[in-house]
Amino acid sequence: HTVLPLDVVATVGVDDPVPDVIDLLAQELSNQVDQMVCCIARFSKGGSVCSAEPFHFWPAECGHWITVVYPSGIPQDNLISCRRELHRLLLLPDDRPYFRKSNAYAFPDDLASEPYLRNVHVGLRPPSGCEVRLVSGQYKYRHYQQDRMDDNGWGCAYRSLQTIVTWFQLQGYTDCATPSHREIQQMLVDIGDKPSSFVGSRQWIGSQEVGYCLNKLLNVECRTMFVSSGADLPSKSRELLAHFEKHGSPVMIGGGMLAHTIIGIAFDTKTGDTHYLVLDPHYTGAEDLATVQNKGWCGWKGANFWDQNSFYNLCLPQ
Repeated sequence: HTVLPLDVVATVGVDDPVPDVIDLLAQELSNQVDQMVCCIARFSKGGSVCSAEPFHFWPAECGHWITVVYPSGIPQDNLISCRRELHRLLLLPDDRPYFRKSNAYAFPDDLASEPYLRNVHVGLRPPSGCEVRLVSGQYKYRHYQQDRMDDNGWGCAYRSLQTIVTWFQLQGYTDCATPSHREIQQMLVDIGDKPSSFVGSRQWIGSQEVGYCLNKLLNVECRTMFVSSGADLPSKSRELLAHFEKHGSPVMIGGGMLAHTIIGIAFDTKTGDTHYLVLDPHYTGAEDLATVQNKGWCGWKGANFWDQNSFYNLCLPQ
């Protein structure tokens, strides 16, 4: 016997009559059974019957739920033709993934079981009167002392790199695991950037090393932006706006012995004032959203947040 793990989602109005809601759910269940039967028939081979599992997606371009049934145990690379057909049917662009398993919608119960907070900037109001661009999609907030790793004082750039990797994971660009500090160090040794003694050390890394690791791990190209001082960072505001508009990925910034992650920018085109939505990896507390937002560990920062006399390098994943 094959057990079908039915899991349906439907959009209903708060005033819809209960009988109508029941009818809608019954129709969705019937549709999903049909999807599962088709999936099992398509991917079962010989006497081996595959199992199937539903995944729910909410592509912003569609504005409604899409449920896709995938066979279990089959690599996602073997399902490219299925996903391309979905893109074609829904008139979605082919330049980014929408229906990989990691793109699936995260419901509250899913988030509650995760060890890391997601998208901690949601709900923070940007400065008024500005042109605003934010990180696109989801990321996980990585910071000091997670994973029972005492990296207080030296691991901020490692955590920024981990945050960026989670962005690529949650957008469906990669299935690779988030690297540990030691694995990051080993990557830098493997490419010849660091000596073997670097592995297991407490030495910090910068934006250039973050770019090397993203290229090695994800085959992602990164653009490096240099500013001679924190006071000069606002001169790059339009370039950062363009980055978030085109690529939408988090930006690692390092300078003055500190690393941060920029996940948004607000630019006043009249005055030239710039505010940055900063994700601070130096946080050492619990995974509590209220604390992270209320204490400014994620928040909008003015240009004076940056050391006015230190140079900065920014790593912009493309």
